[in-house]
Amino acid sequence: MTDRTVLITGATAGIGEAAARAFAQAGWRVIGTGRRADRLEALAAEIGPQMHSLAFDMRDEAAIDEALASLPPEFQGIDLLINNAGLALGTAPAQQADLAQWRQMIDTNISGLIAMTHKLLPRLVERTGAIINLSSVAATYPYPGGNVYGGTKAFVQQFSLGLRSDLHGTGVRVTSIEPGMVETEFTLVRTGSQAASDTLYGGADPMTGEDIAQTLLWVATLPPHLNINRLELMPVSQSFAGFQVARE
Repeated sequence: MTDRTVLITGATAGIGEAAARAFAQAGWRVIGTGRRADRLEALAAEIGPQMHSLAFDMRDEAAIDEALASLPPEFQGIDLLINNAGLALGTAPAQQADLAQWRQMIDTNISGLIAMTHKLLPRLVERTGAIINLSSVAATYPYPGGNVYGGTKAFVQQFSLGLRSDLHGTGVRVTSIEPGMVETEFTLVRTGSQAASDTLYGGADPMTGEDIAQTLLWVATLPPHLNINRLELMPVSQSFAGFQVARE
């Protein structure tokens, strides 16, 4: 084992779950967070004593405080924060969207992320650590129905650049990872439909959670004098081509 510890939010599925496995296999101590305690416990049982799980909702700041305060001594020295927890809800155009869904995306993708980051910054500065934020290609390329989800990911992208500026001189590295299509539970959560998820990913050869996890590990283990500011990834089958034109 190394003496490095990573805290990964949203470790109950998809990219976060794959990242927990990848970092543990590379010898890191792993703190995995998420709402679904049963999934976290199963993952911790699989990985073993290298992983410590914290079950809470990212929208609950008091729960974040309580969880961080409960960390065992060997997990308190956090070297890397991976802000992965996030979600998209709904595909309706803005004029038909559910305001509650908009608020939930903002509370999770923005408010929860900045709260966790703010609380861990002193430790990360002390240990000359790193922050990797999961943004999205939706931060750069708008699409119908992306409205608030894309806006939250644009915030994450810009917040990452702002952190990088503020942390100048501390040695703390900050990276925004911006994936395109990754086959996880993302579309199932967004639409509530397994059929919709299967249709989206079917025949597209999308990226996997493991693909992104290996990218995160690569960024985290680069020489300490090298910072990846932003990294955009897409499967070969996906591109940013195509404007829309409405005709009478």
